[in-house]
Amino acid sequence: MNQYETVFILNPVLSDTQIKETVKKFEDFLVSKGAKMVSKEDWGLKKLAYPIQNKKSGFYHLFEFTVDGEAITPLELEFRRDERIMRYLTVKLDKHAIDWAVRRREKLNIKA
Repeated sequence: MNQYETVFILNPVLSDTQIKETVKKFEDFLVSKGAKMVSKEDWGLKKLAYPIQNKKSGFYHLFEFTVDGEAITPLELEFRRDERIMRYLTVKLDKHAIDWAVRRREKLNIKA
């Protein structure tokens, strides 16, 4: 099992309910693939560095999870299929990145 971190940006025109549904959809998808969620963060509405789909802001979310590598391709395919997702990025964390993420969560008092 590898540890991964995924950041995705949701369309800013979505309602709170639609945002929660979308986040829940991807969390459930990961759990169905055998993932164990380490941390979830809602970073809120942020201004983008450049327009994406003619939008200047988006709702950022971060998932940190452990799962087999085979689950990443289907996850990214689901991101591409969902029109509510503007961008996404998944990275595999090495031991240094995992240590940094743990320290960051402790500093921000985020429960794992």
